[in-house]
Amino acid sequence: MTPTSAGIVGLIALFAMIFTRMPVGFVMALVGFLGFGYVASFPAALSMVAKDFFDVFSSYNLTVIPLFILMGQVAFHAGISSRLFNAAYKFMGHWPGGLAIATIGACTGFSAICGSTNATAATMAAVTLPEMRKYGYRPSLAAGVVAAGGSLGILVPPSVIFIIYGIMTEQSIGKLFMAGILPGILLALLFMLTIVIWVWLVPAIAPRGPRANLRERLASLTGLVETLLLFLLVMGGLFLGFFTPTEAGAVGAFGSLVIAIARRNLDLRGFVQSLFESSRIACMILVIVAGATIYGHFLAITRIPFDVAGWVTGLDLPPFAVMGLIIVVYLIGGCFIDALALIMLTVPIFYPVVLTLGYDPIWFGVITVLVTQIGVITPPVGVNVYVVSGVARDIPLHVIFKGVLPLLAAIILATLLLIPFPQIALFLPGLMG
Repeated sequence: MTPTSAGIVGLIALFAMIFTRMPVGFVMALVGFLGFGYVASFPAALSMVAKDFFDVFSSYNLTVIPLFILMGQVAFHAGISSRLFNAAYKFMGHWPGGLAIATIGACTGFSAICGSTNATAATMAAVTLPEMRKYGYRPSLAAGVVAAGGSLGILVPPSVIFIIYGIMTEQSIGKLFMAGILPGILLALLFMLTIVIWVWLVPAIAPRGPRANLRERLASLTGLVETLLLFLLVMGGLFLGFFTPTEAGAVGAFGSLVIAIARRNLDLRGFVQSLFESSRIACMILVIVAGATIYGHFLAITRIPFDVAGWVTGLDLPPFAVMGLIIVVYLIGGCFIDALALIMLTVPIFYPVVLTLGYDPIWFGVITVLVTQIGVITPPVGVNVYVVSGVARDIPLHVIFKGVLPLLAAIILATLLLIPFPQIALFLPGLMG
């Protein structure tokens, strides 16, 4: 069997085991080890596995992941997410669909201090679903908005996906974070516009909430100010070059802890739970990264990424058509594979193609995140839908999937806008020099 054939067999085996719900990180490590051992030698494969696991778990660059996760966990247990929603609710709750729009605003704000789509969806489901249901919102709209809004967690910086993409492609994580700001705001506005149109067409789906007076609105702004300060501290330091991404993560985690202590909203139990959840999520991500690293080495010796790049560039197709095909692959793959795993699997294959076609790697990172966002809310994987369903156990899965369908159009439209207008993503990174 040639190395290329071994690579194809390994890819088929990989997908087969993923569909059996085996942990993605271990599957990639196992297939990578066996494939590398077959093509090269098993002593070499054993050495590679040991080295890759050690390199990943001792990597200084990857320490940014648990730091940003800790920032989000402390913010959640300190009640920052609840205060964010309260501020948005006081200003927009009386609009048609106002609570749903406020949920998108709160998801956007919490994503700016979290970095995880699952954590954003779970947090906002616990905070906002009871309020929407109290005022008579249909379960499909309420749960669908939370699931879709939670997907902003991988686009609005600090994003774990951007960190992994930056490390894999050796691109500036700071520039990737900046590239996600305007597309994140654009997508949040498109979500809000979709809700307005949805409620205009079906008014009974989202009754109006009560109107808050000026005093209540001003009092609620404290919840917005602390999030804004934390975001400006982290992203402003990155933009101005005061911090590296890892230092920004440490500053953000410390800042969220200072806010929690100053407001006296974080007890010992909440702090311990924040540490536990941060460790659990970070270990899960690092195992996936290590597994993907091993699998990537197997792919490299099969030469499949280089063969694919050579084949695509040899096609008589314009660059935008090739990019369209890559996006379709991400759209389909996202329906079956977790977003992080999909990035780890496909970037080594498609990144050389994108560079050969002359596309900007920072822009491609944003496009990749946008199209994988669709996967986190579409069946059969749709991890955000399962997260929301786990919080609201009385809402059937098919009802939540039905609720996210109109909001899928917003993500698709945002992706289509970034193709002819790449400066939406590249404007802020360009200011960094």
